[in-house]
Amino acid sequence: MDNPRQTSWGEGERRELLCLMMIGTCIWIAGTQLGLFAVLLDMTATHQLQDLLMLALCMSLGVVAAAVRKSLQLRKAMLARDGAQARAESVARHDALTGLANRRLFQERLDARLSQGPDVPPLAVMLIDLDRFKPVNDVHGHAAGDIVLCAMADRLRALVPTGSVIARLGGDEFAVLFDFRDDAEAVARLAQQVITALAQPVTCAHGRVEVGATIGIAIASPQTRTSEALLHAADVAMYQGKRDGRGNYRFFQLEMGHALKVRARLEQDLRLGIERGEIEPFYQPVVSLPGRALIGFEVLARWRHPDQGLLNPVDFITLAEETGMIADMTWSLMRQACGDARSWPAHLQLAINISPLQLQDRQLPERILAILTETGFSPNRLEIEITETALVIDLEAARVALKSLQNLGVRIALDDFGTGYSSLYHLRELQFDKLKIDRSYVASIPQGEERAKLVDAIIALGASLGLLTTAEGIETASSVEWLAGQGCTYGQGFLFGRPVDKTTTDGLLETWSDTDGNIVLSPTEITAFDAAKAA
Repeated sequence: MDNPRQTSWGEGERRELLCLMMIGTCIWIAGTQLGLFAVLLDMTATHQLQDLLMLALCMSLGVVAAAVRKSLQLRKAMLARDGAQARAESVARHDALTGLANRRLFQERLDARLSQGPDVPPLAVMLIDLDRFKPVNDVHGHAAGDIVLCAMADRLRALVPTGSVIARLGGDEFAVLFDFRDDAEAVARLAQQVITALAQPVTCAHGRVEVGATIGIAIASPQTRTSEALLHAADVAMYQGKRDGRGNYRFFQLEMGHALKVRARLEQDLRLGIERGEIEPFYQPVVSLPGRALIGFEVLARWRHPDQGLLNPVDFITLAEETGMIADMTWSLMRQACGDARSWPAHLQLAINISPLQLQDRQLPERILAILTETGFSPNRLEIEITETALVIDLEAARVALKSLQNLGVRIALDDFGTGYSSLYHLRELQFDKLKIDRSYVASIPQGEERAKLVDAIIALGASLGLLTTAEGIETASSVEWLAGQGCTYGQGFLFGRPVDKTTTDGLLETWSDTDGNIVLSPTEITAFDAAKAA
């Protein structure tokens, strides 16, 4: 069956040809009547052919005009098609948002450079991954994320030397193909310049947004003569930089490959572990000083890995933060802990740590309220701990979230005080309920009077601001006496009990409850209790 559109166009062209031929006929009639063709008629041998020749000539002009017009239309269509094809090829090889080359074009250019001759060219591939970018999308929206990505692309264009290839490989990942020629040290210099430039704040509708960058660098070698191999090596180096603390650059080394495989396997296990509920809350006692009456527990994460056994937070918390799994893990822990503590004595509180990334979530108060409602746990029994790092990332977001939580009745504690960047301004503006003195300060108390003065100063600062204080990491009875004498409100540490699971915690509560319902912890009894449980 014929295409109706094609048939319509064919009929239109025929009508256009007939019209032009009719115009030619009209010209002939007019010319004959007005004697315009007299000169040509005199040159004609016979009168009988005069009219026919002129008619044919005029109609031919119409046919020629139709052919010329058709030719121009075809040429215009061909130019439009070629332009559309060129644009399509450009779109297929460039990132639509930033205008940079995409992964396909980057690999094509890289392969072309690697195959130019028998010798290995002086090429370096830099794989750039933005740090702290996911919260930008989660908190401020994808429009803000797009602004940040475009700003990063512009800064790379301004920094990278002419002749290099810059690409956005996807998400928040960029790549640079750099020909360092005879200056191998130029690679490290450029990497540091990129890190410094990308760490500068970006202004968007919601204010200033700060991200950073970690860079993995791979130098072309006989073992990496393909784009896939070179990009993979740079990716391995970038993940090593992430593990080393972010905001840095690392050159690829062969031994990094094994570490990357171990990390990838652990990341997959952690994702499945969160889904299966393998991350569970352990509870460490918090007591009042000097009487050692139990006032609550701090919730600490433990992972019952099916192959590696019970893992401590140091083995997986950083990984959870880097991969964005920390939020799901924290909500799961909070839900379990609130459910566990619901049946405990009503005066016992729960303290749980919130990641700095979670504090950027505008839905944080609503999420916590939903868990409290679901488990039936009173907001007055919950204490949220945040670190000083969270205040540096976005003070205003912290202010809004913490005030909303306090309005619900939730207490707020500043954790690990003295190890970060908080100031008197932060303490006054955010109106914390409690300061937690970092264990490193508490451990230094027996080392001399000068170190003890630092702890004394923190306790005095808390008292002057009307804040309660909790000393972490208490392991000796002498520390308890000294801290109580300085006015420290609460204590926490191995002296009063190690973190234990719910079953052990339930047994502890039964063991130390007196006839009046008070719970007072004796270090001797706790040590014996822990030893019995371990056996």
